Amino acid sequence: MRADRLVSLVLLLRQRGRLTADTLARELEVSTRTVLRDIEALSAAGVPVYAERGRHGGFALLPGFRTELTGLNHDEALALLTAGSGRGEQVFGLGSALASAMRKVVDALPEGHRVTANDAAQRFLVEPPTDLLSRRLVTEDVPDSTMIEVRRAVLTGHRLRIQYAATGQTPEWRTIDPIGLVTVRDRAYLLATRAGEDRTYRLSRVQAAEALPDLAERPSEVDLDRIWRERSTRFRTGGDLITVLLRVKPTRQEELLNTALAVRPEAPDPAGWLRLEVDFQDSRHAEWALWQLGLDAEALTPQSLRDALRLRATALAARYEDAT
Repeated sequence: MRADRLVSLVLLLRQRGRLTADTLARELEVSTRTVLRDIEALSAAGVPVYAERGRHGGFALLPGFRTELTGLNHDEALALLTAGSGRGEQVFGLGSALASAMRKVVDALPEGHRVTANDAAQRFLVEPPTDLLSRRLVTEDVPDSTMIEVRRAVLTGHRLRIQYAATGQTPEWRTIDPIGLVTVRDRAYLLATRAGEDRTYRLSRVQAAEALPDLAERPSEVDLDRIWRERSTRFRTGGDLITVLLRVKPTRQEELLNTALAVRPEAPDPAGWLRLEVDFQDSRHAEWALWQLGLDAEALTPQSLRDALRLRATALAARYEDAT
């Protein structure tokens, strides 16, 4: 761990020039005292780092010092830098590791490509926290201690004990065999089995976790993409699934896609609308989703959904009727 931090410290000084101990401490997420000890260790190892006194002082490397790292071309480095600039650094608790990796990526570039790759990466914005309507995208946080234990069990192939709070239920401890981690639209899921049965857990609902010494019962090789497709299919076709034929304005189609379980191929509708066949988890899910779209969507079938929406609209109109 300390060796990685020393490498990161050298790369920070190479790429940014003179930096204060406080700045280095913030970047490396350690104390200032730890930075000073690391500086002494680097000097003892022959790395030409020196201190500059005064108001604008700090630590710097002697000009011309360079570590030799090769293997990335410009486009490869640009792809990694762009990916690292998005919100993906929060996925599975690997933010600090990604920051360290990005410093090594930049250092691996030839001198002439380093500036152009950094400049190009600044011109790509990946997954900003709000959309064009200033709606904040919801992210689900998982405590670092929980994420570390879950990740350790997944990677080492050990059983995992988790305290899980399912919707509307009291949190319970359960022992599972972890298979892999999946992230979809800023939501992270743990795929596992429990007593031989498939289970999918949303990580934001895992309140505590403990990797166990026992080996997990799972295959040595795994196809997460296939498993995720199969479980998604079972989820969509389970419960009280309802299929709705509806028409929607194209400007609200994306909101519908983010809500529905499945959407069949669209067809044009009069007045420039779209006609879609959409699956929802149940009638309450369908009613809620259509209500969010207001006058920009209309359920055509089933009649029970139309009746439910009409009753809700009538009740709302009565609530706001001018009683004075």
